Amino acid sequence: MKVATWNVNGIRARASQIQEWLERERPDVVCLQELKAESSQIPDQCKSADYHAYWHCLKAYSGVSLMLRKELFNAEPMYSHPAFDYESRIVQVEVGDLVLASVYVPNGGKDYQAKLSFITQMIDWIRALHAEGRSLIVCGDINIARTEMDVHPKERKPNVVGQRPEERALFEHMLSTGLEDLGRKFDPENPGLFTWWAPWRSMRQRNIGWRLDYVLASPAVANRALSCVVQADVGTSDHAPVVMTTAA
Repeated sequence: MKVATWNVNGIRARASQIQEWLERERPDVVCLQELKAESSQIPDQCKSADYHAYWHCLKAYSGVSLMLRKELFNAEPMYSHPAFDYESRIVQVEVGDLVLASVYVPNGGKDYQAKLSFITQMIDWIRALHAEGRSLIVCGDINIARTEMDVHPKERKPNVVGQRPEERALFEHMLSTGLEDLGRKFDPENPGLFTWWAPWRSMRQRNIGWRLDYVLASPAVANRALSCVVQADVGTSDHAPVVMTTAA
């Protein structure tokens, strides 16, 4: 199975890139974030007939989607949203004992407490699903650089939102519920593993960035994972896609 996540930073601006990427990569699960469009504004070229899709939208802001390849997931999935969802930030689907979720955590720059509350409720949600015997794949823009290594030295700034100790502590608490960070599982010592770059001064070309986008998985999935890569050369969003593959 191939699972991909991408903060597209405006689906209308990136429609042709998304179409080309889907056709080339053919992911089985596609999680998109920051659609910045109402449902009626989703470009037709992003609505592939090969996928079941749910577009969880908010006008000009936020928004996530979750797409499942029909070839692998025959039945029409039942999409839903946890109780802590707001501003169209999370959509989930249950496939047997597996829960898949596309998540866009608030940046926290305007309302830092709302960000902390969202993550805290995410932790409770994950813990409850694991207690029920479910496995999870949580994909998306978590808006936290997990460790100092996940920020280029030139971008490390004490007390900047996204790098604060309490955010990182919450991230580790979330992982302690039984999730594994697959990006680091496969590339544990790489100090240049970033998924977001500020859109100025050729930051992306110089690889001066942050790692904000993740594929997090329960042991049943993580133990079958074969790779998890950042496609840093794809698209013109300020974020890059992250693609994880597992054994059958």
